[in-house]
Amino acid sequence: MARRESVKPVSQAEHRPEGGELESHDFIRHGTPAFRRTNLALFAAGLATFGLLYCIQPLMPEFSKDYGVSAAVAALSLSLTTGVLAFAMLFAGGLSDAWGRKTIMTASLLSSSVLVLLTALVPDWHMLLILRALLGLTLSGLPAVAMTYLSEEMHAESIGLGMGLYISGNAIGGMGGRLVAGVLAEFFGWRVGVATVGVIGLVAGIVFWRSLPPSRHHVQRPFHLGALMGRFASTFRDPGLPWLFAEGFLLLGAFVTLYNYIGYRLLAPPYGLNQAVVGAIFSVYLIGTFSSAWMGHLAGKLGRRKVLWTAFALMLVGLALTAARPLWLIVLGIVAVTFGFFGGHSIASSWVGRRAGDNKAQASSLYLFSYYMGSSLAGASGGLFYASHGWNGVAVFVGALVVAGLVIAWRLYRLPPLVSPSRPETEPPIPQ
Repeated sequence: MARRESVKPVSQAEHRPEGGELESHDFIRHGTPAFRRTNLALFAAGLATFGLLYCIQPLMPEFSKDYGVSAAVAALSLSLTTGVLAFAMLFAGGLSDAWGRKTIMTASLLSSSVLVLLTALVPDWHMLLILRALLGLTLSGLPAVAMTYLSEEMHAESIGLGMGLYISGNAIGGMGGRLVAGVLAEFFGWRVGVATVGVIGLVAGIVFWRSLPPSRHHVQRPFHLGALMGRFASTFRDPGLPWLFAEGFLLLGAFVTLYNYIGYRLLAPPYGLNQAVVGAIFSVYLIGTFSSAWMGHLAGKLGRRKVLWTAFALMLVGLALTAARPLWLIVLGIVAVTFGFFGGHSIASSWVGRRAGDNKAQASSLYLFSYYMGSSLAGASGGLFYASHGWNGVAVFVGALVVAGLVIAWRLYRLPPLVSPSRPETEPPIPQ
C-alpha cells in the first residue's frame, strides 16, 4: 500500500519520524534514502509536467498547416495553458495548505495526463484550445506545491541541489515531450505524438505517488480566501521577492518565445528542415538537466546574488548567435540560451523559498504566476514580431527581456543577505 500523506497540524519542534530514516525535527539531507526517494518522485513529476505542457511547442507549424491558423494563433495552444496555469497557481498553494502537498500534486499529474490524451482525439481547433486551457488548471497543482514541499522538507544545505535536480526533471520532461511529439509527428502524425506523451505522464504520475515521502514540516491551514490574500500581500514586504517574481517573468518569457518561433525559422528556407530534425534539435533542452543542478549548487556555495547575473549574460550571448545564418551557430545559440535559462530559474526559484519565511506556498505561487505569465504574454507577443520582422524581430524582442533581467539581477546583487536564526540563508554576505 502507498503511504498516505498526513496533514495533521504539528509544531516546527515536533516532527514525526518516518521509518527511522530521519531524526525528529531534522530536514532531508542529500545522501539519505529520503533524499533519493524525494528526488525520484519530483524528477518524475517534473518530467511529466513539462512534457505534458510543452509537447505541442514543436507542433505549432503542424497546427498552422492542419487548421489554417497563423503562427501567433497557433501559439495560443501554449499561451492559453500557461496563462490559466499562472492564475490557478495562486490558489493551488492555499489548497495544498488545507488538503496536503502530496494529495494535490498527485491529483494534478494524473488528471493532466488524461486531458493530454483527450487532446490527441479532438478534431476541432477550438476544442483543442479548450482542453489546453483546462490543462493549465489541472497542472497548477504541481509546480508551486513542489517548490513549497522542497522548501519545507529540505535542509538548507541541500535545497539548492534538491531544487536543481527537480528542475533537471523539468528539463528532461520539456525536452522529451518536444522530442517525442516532434519525431512521432513526422512519421505517424502529431496526434500519435501527443497521445504517447499522455501515456508517459500517467506512468510518471504513478511513480510519483508511490515514491514521495509524506510531508513532515507542513502545518495544516484551513483555506480562507481573505487570509490567503493577506499572506500574498505580506510577500511584497520583503525587499527581494518582488524582484525575483519579475525575474521569473523575464526568464520564461524570453525562453518560451525563442522556442515557440525557432521551429518556423528552421522549417522554412534556406534550412528547410523536416519536423523530426527540428524535434531532434530541441533535444538541446537536455542541457538544462546539468545547468540547473550545477548552477543551483554553485549558487549555494558562492551566493545566489553572485551567480544569477551570469545566467542572463549567457542567454544574451546565445540569443545573438541565433541571429547568425550558419545552422551550427543557431544550434549553439539555442544551447547557450537553454543553459542560462535553467540555471537562472534554479537560482531564482530556490531563492524565493529561502526568503519567504512562513509564506512559502504563497511566495512560490506568486513567483510561478509571474513565471508562467511571462510564457503566456511574451510567447504570444513574439508572434507579432515574427509576422512583422521575421526572426530578427523576435531576437530584438527577446533581447529586451533578457537585458531587463540582467538589470534586475544587478539590483538583487545589491540586496542585503537574509539571516534567519533557525535556517540561515547559506550564501556569504556581500563584500562592503
